[in-house]
Amino acid sequence: MKRILSTLFVLMLLVFNLSATLTLEDIVSNKYKAETMPKLISSADGKYFAIANPEKTMIFKYEYATGKVVDTLFNTATARDCKFSSFDGFEMSRDFRYILLHTDKEKIYRLSYKAKYYTVEVKRNLVKPLTKDTCKQQIATLSPNGRMVAFVMDGNIYLKKLDYDSQSEVTRGAKQDTLMYGITSWAYEEEFRFVNSMTWSSDSETLAFLRTNEGDVDNTSMQIYNQGENISNPYPEEYNYKYPVSGKDCSVTEVYTYSVESRVVKKMDVPVENGGYIPRIVFTPDSTSLAVMTLNREQNILNVYSVNPKSGVSKLLVKESSKTWVDEKSYNNIVFFDSYFVMPSMRDGNRHLYQYSTKGKLIRQLTSGKWDVLSFLGSDGKKNFYYIGNPEGAIYSGLYKVDTAGKTTALSNKGGYVTAELNPTATYFIMSYSNVTTPYEVTLNSVSGKRVKTFSDNKALKGLKFVEKEFFTFTNESGTELNGYILKPLDFTENKKYPVIMMQYSGPGSQRVLNRWESLDWLHYMVQKGYLVVCVDSRGTGGRGETFSHCIYRQMGINESKDQISAAKYLSTKSYIDKDNITLYGWSFGGFNTLMCMSTGNGIFKNGVAVAPVTDWRLYDAIYTERYMNTPQANEEGYNITSPLLKAGDLKGNLLLITGTADDNVRFINTMQYTTALINAGKQFEMQLYPDCNHSILGYNNRLHLYTRICEFISRNTR
Repeated sequence: MKRILSTLFVLMLLVFNLSATLTLEDIVSNKYKAETMPKLISSADGKYFAIANPEKTMIFKYEYATGKVVDTLFNTATARDCKFSSFDGFEMSRDFRYILLHTDKEKIYRLSYKAKYYTVEVKRNLVKPLTKDTCKQQIATLSPNGRMVAFVMDGNIYLKKLDYDSQSEVTRGAKQDTLMYGITSWAYEEEFRFVNSMTWSSDSETLAFLRTNEGDVDNTSMQIYNQGENISNPYPEEYNYKYPVSGKDCSVTEVYTYSVESRVVKKMDVPVENGGYIPRIVFTPDSTSLAVMTLNREQNILNVYSVNPKSGVSKLLVKESSKTWVDEKSYNNIVFFDSYFVMPSMRDGNRHLYQYSTKGKLIRQLTSGKWDVLSFLGSDGKKNFYYIGNPEGAIYSGLYKVDTAGKTTALSNKGGYVTAELNPTATYFIMSYSNVTTPYEVTLNSVSGKRVKTFSDNKALKGLKFVEKEFFTFTNESGTELNGYILKPLDFTENKKYPVIMMQYSGPGSQRVLNRWESLDWLHYMVQKGYLVVCVDSRGTGGRGETFSHCIYRQMGINESKDQISAAKYLSTKSYIDKDNITLYGWSFGGFNTLMCMSTGNGIFKNGVAVAPVTDWRLYDAIYTERYMNTPQANEEGYNITSPLLKAGDLKGNLLLITGTADDNVRFINTMQYTTALINAGKQFEMQLYPDCNHSILGYNNRLHLYTRICEFISRNTR
């Protein structure tokens, strides 16, 4: 690793030209945004895939073998009874006979939304509304045979039989903010990254789903101020939702099934520890087996059960445990096939793939080595398994095939970063490849290595002028080698001293130092203004095995802040670094770490910009926080030593604190309590609020104002 990165250090790597023509308006408007991999849906036979056009007015059917369009499955201009001119998204039945469209999307949280759904029978070219109800629906889900749609309205599940145009209730008794079916809670959505818990059996005879009871979860609220230009209403609205903070009661989740024929709803007998979680359920290819994953509340024990959907009886297949926490990819990347399933695990110190029989017997470890599998893509059902991994080093990723004999074959070029999707029969894949000199190249390829089609190569971006970007490594004060990169102005010279902006996220399992194409943001604009931008991945980040990423357990923020401080000290030894003008920037976890660093760095950071920061882990949600910190009751010292609130009096440097007032994730109370702590400590600081903005502070005007504010703050405080 060290030899590779040392070579890269002297290699000029490139990002966008930062000439005088680049403006913050260009950045916010995505003027130079690269095309990436489109959303696609494959047919069950692996022969075709469907993609919508960019305007979301048409859906095309492509053939994997040729990469050519063989049919237009849908067109808003020609479809019968189509009352909309474009759509927001779509799903397909496995045989491509039916389409499920949604329009008028109304965002709820990070992933969830309500929408108006429509079904399309491709052969008849006829559009029908999913339901006659005026209210919008959630998580509409086609059955495998395409003849039914399950969906949620007001927390209850309904079933629409398309052949008969009939609608029936599956569940009753849902209550807002208390009891829901099919959809997941805010906490599950945010931390387990799924909203739709409904899963169909392959024979379309059984629907399984989660029932979530949040009756004991505490409410939180936020005020909504924006009334547009209507100033006649002088009172803000109040928005309430359930938010379980660390150490407090969480939702109770159970598994149920519904038989289409008998219309019977039955609770499954799945052992879940008191306070535990069910982060995934999925039917296996065998309709008589429902796979249910459970976690204890501490999230260091994962159980994988096979459940009979008719009897409700469960059988333990795999038990995975850890001294820290079970890696999230161990349960969100399990894939089931006809005669086996594949599960990632960090049990040998790095994330690798393990093959099990359908009875839960370990067949073999498929991959091994001092590197990590990043995602499992699929299998041909026989002997070949496909995955994204980083054996070249933590800053890279590639597409690989391994067979049951242990032979590994690289299917992508080296020296870059890859994402990919494999078709159901594992005969073709669509891949996005980039590095810092190459914008995203999206291609269709056969698993034998033949490139069938290039969807996008972003040629327009290749014609731009560029500036230098260099990767580097250094050893922190604890003796651990860390990866970083530095962005330099076009006219960089070592005979001049440059102010520095250190950007970082530093959250568990994340990575920012990667050999992939860079998107333009305000940091590139600041390089144009004569700043150096540096990024370092601290301990606790991903891609480097369990020891490196899990060393933060029960003290999240200590090693992360030490490493950013160590990086600043390392930079200060360089002749071209203005060590008296180093700014630290971060958003969300990065904002939290910025505050930690400014209170423990003894003034090495002249400026700090913290956007939407957690200011004490007792204020954050239970699933995320307890995964890494355990509960406050079990780890009071850990919570105290990682609290920016309790360290506010030690803060040194100029601080700009930024947040949206309608942040459902890192709630506004984090900023308010930290502000109070700074005031009580006699610390002056600057603040910028964005009314009614969520965690992402989205919108052209908001983002332009945000970036302008940050750049002005840094420029004004850099002398």
